[in-house]
Amino acid sequence: MLSTRLTNAHILTMDPDRPVARELGIWRGRIVGLDEEVAGLPARRVVDLQGATVLPGFIDSHVHLAWTGLRAGTPTVAPCTSVDDVLAAVAAAAAHTPEGAWTQLAGYDQRGLGRHLTAAELDKVSAGRKVFLMHDSGHGCMVNTAVLDLLPAELARGEGFLAEGAMGAARALRLPYSQQELAAAIGRAARTCLAEGVTACAEAGIGGVMFGHSPVELGAYQLAQEQGLLPLRVQLMVSADRLRPVGAHQDDGIPRALDLGLRTGFGDDRLSVGALKIYTDGGMMARTAALSRPYEGLDHAGQLQDDPEQLTDTIVDGHLAGWQLAVHAIGDRAADVALDALERAQRLRPRPDARHRIEHAGLVRPDQLDRFARLGVAAVVQPNFLRYFGDDYAAIMGEERAPWLYRGRGFLDRGITLVGSSDRPVTDGSPLRAVQFMVERASVSGQVIGPDEGVTVDEALRAYTVAGAFACHWEDSVGSLAPGKRADLVVLGDDPRSVEVSRIGDIDVVATFVNGRETEGAAL
Repeated sequence: MLSTRLTNAHILTMDPDRPVARELGIWRGRIVGLDEEVAGLPARRVVDLQGATVLPGFIDSHVHLAWTGLRAGTPTVAPCTSVDDVLAAVAAAAAHTPEGAWTQLAGYDQRGLGRHLTAAELDKVSAGRKVFLMHDSGHGCMVNTAVLDLLPAELARGEGFLAEGAMGAARALRLPYSQQELAAAIGRAARTCLAEGVTACAEAGIGGVMFGHSPVELGAYQLAQEQGLLPLRVQLMVSADRLRPVGAHQDDGIPRALDLGLRTGFGDDRLSVGALKIYTDGGMMARTAALSRPYEGLDHAGQLQDDPEQLTDTIVDGHLAGWQLAVHAIGDRAADVALDALERAQRLRPRPDARHRIEHAGLVRPDQLDRFARLGVAAVVQPNFLRYFGDDYAAIMGEERAPWLYRGRGFLDRGITLVGSSDRPVTDGSPLRAVQFMVERASVSGQVIGPDEGVTVDEALRAYTVAGAFACHWEDSVGSLAPGKRADLVVLGDDPRSVEVSRIGDIDVVATFVNGRETEGAAL
């Protein structure tokens, strides 16, 4: 007997062998058949979807669950549009901060203020507390003098804005979060994902200086799973900060590794270790993405996270240790460093199915596209960055470079795997709104950015299903709706392929199923 049979549905399977269906049968969390294979079979539950559209559950291949959940419970300065308003919000938060504790706020973004704050300004409203304002990009923070005084002199230069490694050093001064705090935050973020139709995601970096929240952070995800707080599939990228020299046998050819040789693939289909996360540059919001020539209107071109040779050594060592690599590269100069290193790694030890990824691929020059294709590197992009920040990004790139931002068509036409993701909480995590942008390439203001990079609705949906599964080595179990695969699916109030493109982002997520169990949305 089937556990569930969905009937009278418009099922878009994303399986080219059987692209559409009307019925789907589920048993023990897996799909057992479609249409005539299950029609009429007895089932404990028969759900008449009354023509609703069913798709494979969306896969968000680059998220920050712990950060998302923690941010939701952190005071924010995001609504503020003036320096005085931000300082007032800091003063209010400091007044409620116990003596000796840190005043932490989220939502800082200098772009809306016209300039950065200064440490001196924060000092006047901090009531003697240490103040830490997280930049929305995740690549910087504003701190006051009480924090700067605790940092080495070479990191504490400037007026209080700390970027990249300096930000990480400031974060490291605070006590780590407890595993229970992190598990609760992860659970909050997971529920938001489910409400948007996301059934699987890749957590983009645990345990590192940039985004690590605890030296035992992986245990927080295990705790969340044990406590029933992790109702979707999660793959954990581990920060390359955790690599260290090992004395392995010379035949293994592993110069650096995680303890016990832990690498990509460890775990099960609900919680597993994914790629090794390596940062090569910063972000466009903080103006730290590494470009080959300066930002428009500025006298600098961003920054690499380290010396190019050091970055290359880390990428090569991760490859030699058997990891899939997820290399953060937003600017085109960073992409050059990443591609050079990946080419060197594959030359030293060919691994054709390594499925290395470049995270963001924010600015990719035309000459770099063929290198992506030749190396078999996937591009894991965040379409909603341009939907919400596109006007700003286009302005700082200028007329020539703006069409190269967060490409779509350029990747697909060269056979490069195009993978959709959100980078939540940096911006909106909705896959449907991202799909809409991938097709129309229009920011919320209506500005069209790189119209030649637009893709079809089917191609955009594939980026959030089939391609996401492939990038995470999940293609045997999720990403399409076919017999034998996990019954991870999303029920939508309309068909994204049939409505006006401008309406795709507003389609209702009616319900989300993971392992055949309804987890979120309206009751069916």
